[in-house]
Amino acid sequence: MPLTPLHLGPALVFGLPLRKWLHLPTLLLASIAIDVEPLIVLVLKLNYPLHGYLHTFLFAIPYGVAVSYVMMCIERFLNPLYTALLLEERSRSLTKESFLLAGLIGVLSHVLLDSPLYEDIRPFYPLDINPLHNPSLALLIYSFCVWTLLTGFLLYLSLWLKAIVKRC
Repeated sequence: MPLTPLHLGPALVFGLPLRKWLHLPTLLLASIAIDVEPLIVLVLKLNYPLHGYLHTFLFAIPYGVAVSYVMMCIERFLNPLYTALLLEERSRSLTKESFLLAGLIGVLSHVLLDSPLYEDIRPFYPLDINPLHNPSLALLIYSFCVWTLLTGFLLYLSLWLKAIVKRC
């Protein structure tokens, strides 16, 4: 799913209820950050696979760790924004593990969701095969992502409504 917000659906649906244990902003960013690779390929018109190294488990894992680290470093600056957007709870004490787990789940879920869809993905690089490639799953995966995006939006909206009612 190059350059689509559809990866945010599973991240929202699973991340919102687990935001006490997972850093939700990291999970959301990590779930779409891998698509910087196809963006660069398309913008720069590179002679490179649309889904290259970042769409492999071997490179996605350190990339997820890097995203986690960056998010941990900027947390103190963005925490008021995250709290205002209800992406974090005020009284919560964040651990390094909550960032790391969120980053890894985000990037790995991205690779898992994209692998059945695209022939050029090599999730088990350096192996030059994609045993997960199964285009017949495309409708199921896209439907799952759309439905989880809609469900995630409704969950997020319910958080806002709950917060408004609580203030009244």
